[in-house]
Amino acid sequence: MTAAQPATAPRLLSPTAWRRALRRHTSGDEPHQARFAGLFGTGGRGGEVRLLAVLFRPDGHDPLVLETALPQDGLSYPSLSPELPAAFWYERVLHDLFGVVPEGHPRLDPLMLPLQDPGRIPLPGTARRPEPLVPDEAAIPRAVTGPGVFTIPHGPVRSGVVESVEYLVETAGEDIPRVQIRVFHKHRGVSKRFEHLTPEDGVLAAERVEGIASVAHALAFGHAVEQCAELAVPWAAGLVRVLYAELERVANHLDVMVKLTDAAGLAVATARFALHKERLLRLTGRLCGSRYGRGVVVPGGVRGLPRLAPAALDGELAALRTAIASDWRAAMNSPSFLDRLRGTGPLAPGIARAHGALGPLGRASGAGADVRYERPYDAYPSLGLGAPPEEAEGDVMARTLVREGEVTQSFHLLRQTVAELRALDGDAPLRTPVPDDLTGHGVGSAEAPQGETLYLLRMERGRVARCVPRSASFHNLVLFHEVFAGDILTDFPFIEASFGLSIAGVSL
Repeated sequence: MTAAQPATAPRLLSPTAWRRALRRHTSGDEPHQARFAGLFGTGGRGGEVRLLAVLFRPDGHDPLVLETALPQDGLSYPSLSPELPAAFWYERVLHDLFGVVPEGHPRLDPLMLPLQDPGRIPLPGTARRPEPLVPDEAAIPRAVTGPGVFTIPHGPVRSGVVESVEYLVETAGEDIPRVQIRVFHKHRGVSKRFEHLTPEDGVLAAERVEGIASVAHALAFGHAVEQCAELAVPWAAGLVRVLYAELERVANHLDVMVKLTDAAGLAVATARFALHKERLLRLTGRLCGSRYGRGVVVPGGVRGLPRLAPAALDGELAALRTAIASDWRAAMNSPSFLDRLRGTGPLAPGIARAHGALGPLGRASGAGADVRYERPYDAYPSLGLGAPPEEAEGDVMARTLVREGEVTQSFHLLRQTVAELRALDGDAPLRTPVPDDLTGHGVGSAEAPQGETLYLLRMERGRVARCVPRSASFHNLVLFHEVFAGDILTDFPFIEASFGLSIAGVSL
């Protein structure tokens, strides 16, 4: 496999030139627009804050990184959000973590840090600790007013084993005209935890950023290290990476079906999909010792081959594929189930395109990128992936159909991967060593079940100087505001499940 291309350090622009460049690349004719992938901050010298915007151009594989610096006594700039709505949450994070003020931002109430004290961890990329921030918890922000309108605080602690998130549902009774989201209950200071780690330890941290996408995060971090070191991953390692990534994808899509059928009261279907998910996780555990595929991916390759012989693995995957397809087909032929999916929680294609919606959420609205297809990595370029499935309606039904297509596609890839593993030479190399004194920059990505996962990495003398993970969950959850068009309270669990996101991956 070819070596990763080195990532050059982005050229530092003045704030005015930086904003102008962002506007130029993200506007114009739609086929030529660059996709906005994120806006991130890091501490610099003398208390300055550096802003890095990541874009993906339609005609290029490598990201375009635009960087500027704000001096300590001038931590403000004209907000991007009015012209670039996808920057809305990213700018709120900059305000929370670095004190940067995007002037003219529509809403700067806390997103990541609701309550701080001087003992909290320092800000990413610096030793400076954030100023205490104590919002009035009794003051619930409102966007909808009128006779009889009230707010239902749903969460952060909810029934069942679900993650901590608070949805502020504004309603006059049954209809939901507006939902606001508070995710800060989950904030863990993940980016700061990466600092000073070796690449070997860094991948352990990456696997725990978003547990349900452990393999994807390990891959994105590994790709960033490999790009920084200009490493080529051995063919056998690329195959093993694809194997675990696709097993993770199928397990996540099954989890979505568990939640959807449970919301519809289909007890048998819920039990069946939960059984298939459990069998898949146990198979993954038998292959590597971890139900979530942890400990497999390392920078430069993988730790080892699957512990199950290819012939036996192929047989188990075939049985799973048949059983899952049968039950999925039965669920999609259940009128009571389909009635709850059709027309529920539609995400307009125009909004999805403008925001750069990722994964199944974006592809259900005809707008989602797939890193495996657009910027293939590891063994994907040599496997018959084909174009990702897409729908146009953008509702819960469309998102379910996209996931059904992806599961079929994943089993096709798994069958090819196992066949290639069977043909491997017994002494095939599995890893390319990473230099001990690695210094440089890298931008790594991988297609998680939720969509594109992104890592910005800076290495100095073999240690992580700065690592910024961005999950598809963070990029997509803000769109939850946009999909309540005539939906009612009982539609809420269907819409939430159909997004298929993790709150741990949002509030990093």
